[in-house]
Amino acid sequence: MPKQVQQGRNWYVLHTYAGYEEAVARNLKQRIESMSMEDKIFSVLVPTEKKIKIKNGKRQTVEEKIYPGYVLVEMVVTDDSWYVVRNTPRVTGFIGAGTIPTPISPEEIQSLQKRMGVEEPKFKVDVVVGDAVKITDGPFKDFDGKVSEIDEKRGKIKVLVPIFGRETPVELDFLQIKKL
Repeated sequence: MPKQVQQGRNWYVLHTYAGYEEAVARNLKQRIESMSMEDKIFSVLVPTEKKIKIKNGKRQTVEEKIYPGYVLVEMVVTDDSWYVVRNTPRVTGFIGAGTIPTPISPEEIQSLQKRMGVEEPKFKVDVVVGDAVKITDGPFKDFDGKVSEIDEKRGKIKVLVPIFGRETPVELDFLQIKKL
């Protein structure tokens, strides 16, 4: 690694093989301990956020990686700390110019930590009462209907679906409809 000006404590981005982010984070934490690097390498982070998905008609909260293939490391870059990180299995390199890692701005880290810290995933609802919608999941899949009620707290929506010539209210999840 080329000699460089000491930049102090910063966050850097590591590029890893996709799917190995957690393994890299684990390995790196072990290496930091076994090589007594705690005074130069402080935190290792795989940024994830909670998302809500519908699977088999059921709502599930899943953790998704915000940046697949990347791991964040808070460290002071020196020849030896760079070497420890760079030679962790499945790390392909630092993000930066040539071999010199480029730190991430404190603002970027703060906004990322905010995004990760959001406990309750948000529902994005872009329908209002009276809107025509198509049901995309569940027993009424492919039926069209009209929104009659919206319950944002529960993430539920009532849709009037014409069944046998009568409008029947059906309660659905926000994720089971799309606006027409």
